[in-house]
Amino acid sequence: MEDSRIIELYWKRDESAIAETRVKYHRYLFSIAKNILFNREDSEECVSDTYVKAWNSIPPERPSHLSAWLGALTRNGAIDMYRKYASQKRIPSEYMTSLSELEEVVSKKNNPVQENVDYNRLTEAINDFLGTLDTKARNLFVGRYFYADSIEKLCGYYGMGENAVKSSLFRSRKKLKKYLIREGWDL
Repeated sequence: MEDSRIIELYWKRDESAIAETRVKYHRYLFSIAKNILFNREDSEECVSDTYVKAWNSIPPERPSHLSAWLGALTRNGAIDMYRKYASQKRIPSEYMTSLSELEEVVSKKNNPVQENVDYNRLTEAINDFLGTLDTKARNLFVGRYFYADSIEKLCGYYGMGENAVKSSLFRSRKKLKKYLIREGWDL
């Protein structure tokens, strides 16, 4: 079913909107949650929470890109769940691995999370930076650092070897650091 039709079902408060969302996007959303939470049951719970959030948000919201909007809801929910569980015990995940790779870009002394920097400005700068990358490098970067995809998954998605993926991500991180410095970020 077309996304516009699914959104119309939400606007009409038709419960089949959730069923149609599940049919079309469950695997995609589950993959995002699983990459962060590394646990099947928690990932299923997170995706179920995404459906509830979508139901409660549409209307008044009318997402222009339903898949990206649902993906962001799932990612944010999974990160919140991860933080809750991580405070109780150590949890392995691609999310933490991908964050550790970005430490070379954002040093510990100037961690934006700890210093409450202007997230909108940083988001805009990163989005502008992503626009400077070629399509494959941008997709690899977003896959790794937004969706927390493993290196192995990225290799499979793009038909690349592990070293090629790692090299592309390394070059993109270096470019991001230079870009942010040039834009006035104190890294």
